[in-house]
Amino acid sequence: MLTHDLGRTTFGDPKNTGNLMTITEARALLNEWVSNERLRLHMIQVASLMRSWAIEKENADQDTALKWELAGLLHDADWEKYPDDHCRIIIEELEKRNIDPDVIRCIASHGPRYFGVEPTTKMEKMIYAFDELSGFVHASALIRPTKYEGMDVKSVMKKLKSPAFAAQVSRDDINDALSRIDLSLEELIEFIIAHQRNVELN
Repeated sequence: MLTHDLGRTTFGDPKNTGNLMTITEARALLNEWVSNERLRLHMIQVASLMRSWAIEKENADQDTALKWELAGLLHDADWEKYPDDHCRIIIEELEKRNIDPDVIRCIASHGPRYFGVEPTTKMEKMIYAFDELSGFVHASALIRPTKYEGMDVKSVMKKLKSPAFAAQVSRDDINDALSRIDLSLEELIEFIIAHQRNVELN
């Protein structure tokens, strides 16, 4: 169900290709718009996963890795202040700032059944794959006395099968995202645990 249909699939201006914010600038925007620390941490976690994946799995250069990181860092930036216009407001803000259209479209595609934008590039598919599952893995860690320490893939998989646990996390979205990438659920969870465990709100 398109709850936040953006009504378009093209974003930004091609002439702005390569025009990127610094992480400092993106963090300033994030801190201005988002007071909820849990939500900020979620975006910082997804940003870290996106950057790590781009460098380790896609052999990305620094500029490309920055694109991936920025998309992750700002993908939910308007959720707290503008829930009814989620995604639309951050997209318009980044278009005003003349940001690279790849970053903007990646943000627009992180929930295809909500925003009506299908992920097509690897960057777009990975933000969709990381978004819900990152939050689920973090929720799984929070209930453990040792948090991420000693947490394994099997325990996360078991919790995924329990609809009552982290019920707000869409299993349908996780499965749909996985169907678009050449990766198993176990492999993705393993990557998230390894790369998200030391990410902190700062």
